[in-house]
Parts: sequence; structure tokens; C-alpha cells
Amino acid sequence: MADPGDLAHAVADVAAEAGRLAMGRWRTDFRQWEKAPGNPVCEVDLAVDVLVRQRLSALLPDAGWLSEETVDTADRLARRRVWVVDPIDGTRDYIRGRPGWCVSIALVEAGRVVIGVLDAPVRQEVWRAVAGGGAWRNGVRLAAGSCARIIGARVPTDALPKADRDLTMVAKPNSIALRIAMVAADEADLVATLRWGNEWDIAAAALIAAEAGAGVTDALGGTLTFNKPQPRDFGVLVSAPGIHAAAVARLADRVAAARG
Repeated sequence: MADPGDLAHAVADVAAEAGRLAMGRWRTDFRQWEKAPGNPVCEVDLAVDVLVRQRLSALLPDAGWLSEETVDTADRLARRRVWVVDPIDGTRDYIRGRPGWCVSIALVEAGRVVIGVLDAPVRQEVWRAVAGGGAWRNGVRLAAGSCARIIGARVPTDALPKADRDLTMVAKPNSIALRIAMVAADEADLVATLRWGNEWDIAAAALIAAEAGAGVTDALGGTLTFNKPQPRDFGVLVSAPGIHAAAVARLADRVAAARG
């Protein structure tokens, strides 16, 4: 299965199967706990992780593995291709019975995401991108918006700090991947985080946004790379292309303060 398009279809099938598994347990009784304060997980996360790993390993037996719900090992660093997976991105929404969660699967090759798939079954959305082949939601090609001024830019958030009250709030799913995908679909103009974050949270969505023409960087405006020895980056900044430089400039002091 060398053709990237064929492989992307197969990955989407895996994500759909995982989504069905998660949907079957959504809004039912399941065990849940915190891996760390403010970092919830549930038994469905783990079940989806096992299923996705089995299916993806059958597709590419030589590929490495990096997932939120699997203990990381250095083995992946020697692999040319690596799966980067969040079995349920937006676990907090999943646990609360809200729709803002998805299965996130990315294939990384030489530090770059080459396939990205999000399956959001409650929202009945399937997002898919192949490097160089565009981004799609439910078969419709995506294009980031034409917003040219940061004032009034749409941001998926529950609240705006005083310094950003010239922006416009739109509905916020808990899943950071879905928030990034909103920029790809021209449903938001700007998504930014100002803290260390994990590759599995953003890998698939970053490709979807980039293939839709969005600006995609870390919070400093730097290039994102994946399958690093420490698989995390300081923040993510995804925006309509016309405001990316302005967003980097606006956030620069806050980024410096947050990094200490």
C-alpha cells in the first residue's frame, strides 16, 4: 500500500472503527481517573489505544509508535515512519458527555506529518489530509479563511483575557485537534496555546490546517517537527495565513513570560 491516498483511506477506516468503539461507550458508565492533576483518562482511552495500535501495525509493520496512552520507548527514534496517535483527544469532553472529542491519527516520516486523520463521531465529521494533497472534511476540500486583520479574529475559547478582548469568541471543543481543524475549515481564525504540549495532541490536525493553507507553527513562530526524543513543543499557533505574523508578534511577550 505505497500510494499515500490509499493509505490515508485505510487510516480513516481505522479511525472510524476506533470512533465507533468510543461511541459505543460514550455516555455510559466507565472507569475514569487522573494521570496527573487536571489530566483525566478513562478506560475507553486505553481500549481505543489498543485497537488503533493493532490495526495500524497491520498496515505498516515497520512503523514506530507514539501515543498518549502507551508508555514511550526510544525504539521509535530509529524508525523512518512513526504513528503519532491520541486515542481520544478531548477526553474531558468525552467524560462529560459532550461532543468535542475525536480520534487523532498521524503518520510521521522524517519528522514531517504525511497523513493526518481526525474522526469525530458525535459531530459526524471525518477530517483527512495527505501532504501535498490538500485537506478535506466529509469529502469537501478545506481552505483557511482570508482574515487579514487580527482585530475581530475568531478564536474558539470560553473566555478572552483583557488584552485580547478585540477578538471574537466562537464555540470551543475540548479537543485541541478539533480547534485547529476549525481554522482549516474557516470556522475560526486563530488558535494558540502558550505552554508545553505533546506531539500527539496536534500532529494530525497540524497537517490538516497546513494543507488548508493556514499558518502553523509553535508559539514562537518556529517550525513544528515530530518524533523528537522529547515529543513536545512550546505551544502551537495556527491561524488564517493573513494574520499569522501579527499573532506571533501579539503573543511574543506572553510567550517569553510563560517560558520564564
